[in-house]
Amino acid sequence: MQPAKRSKRITSWHLIGAQVATFRKAARMTQTALADQCCVGEDTIASIEQGRRTLQWDFAVQLDELLDTKGTLQVAVSKLPQKERFPAFVQDFVEYEQEAVTLLSYQNQVVPGLLQTEEYIRFVFSCQYPPLEEDEREEWVAGRLDRQRLLERRPRPMLHFLLEESILRSEIGDPAMLRNQIRQLRQCMELPFLGLQIMPMKLPRHAGLAGPMVLLETPDHDHLVYVEGQLTSYLHEDPDDVCVLQQMYGMLRSQALSVEKSARLLDELLGES
Repeated sequence: MQPAKRSKRITSWHLIGAQVATFRKAARMTQTALADQCCVGEDTIASIEQGRRTLQWDFAVQLDELLDTKGTLQVAVSKLPQKERFPAFVQDFVEYEQEAVTLLSYQNQVVPGLLQTEEYIRFVFSCQYPPLEEDEREEWVAGRLDRQRLLERRPRPMLHFLLEESILRSEIGDPAMLRNQIRQLRQCMELPFLGLQIMPMKLPRHAGLAGPMVLLETPDHDHLVYVEGQLTSYLHEDPDDVCVLQQMYGMLRSQALSVEKSARLLDELLGES
């Protein structure tokens, strides 16, 4: 099936970013000069202007003062609809995720976002670098928790997760936090519409060395794959590309522990075997 035709969606963050760029140029300032006056990196200004980074209200206040824009940016940020709490570069994925009839996820560094405890979410975002401001971090936490409502949706989506054993044996962060996270994963395995398999640390071959991915099937039965890396993300919709990644995910499932063995491993890690 040919993928649905979609033009690049212009979000509120794109529009606000364009405003920032216009006001900056009107003030005859470069991105570097504005960044220096705001005590932030030049990449922060560039990301905001391109709509890839959210403009927080307190930073909007600062920019309004520096650019003499009389509160324009503050008003723009305060009037944003609640649904646009995500940066522009992930908004398309979040929309498809919430509507998906099937979702398959492979993660190699952290527990999949849809299955994270609130404590684990806060820890993951606390590791962001450059560090997030507290209000921005809280916004991201709220956004991730909101996405988890997918697990309560009717009709039920069909979900499958693959995650690396090394994530569960990590010594990063608080051991109690990780234990609670493992307990949550074990509880999620009892959901009839959710499958979870663990990739063992000892494997002769591994099909997922290129990194994580999320495969989606839309209500119209289009198939998409979301891939995220450092400072970039991409939503694959070309049937040839999607087919390759579907085959890769299929191989990963065959290399992973069975659902039953995965459950036993979680029990062992919890000391309940």
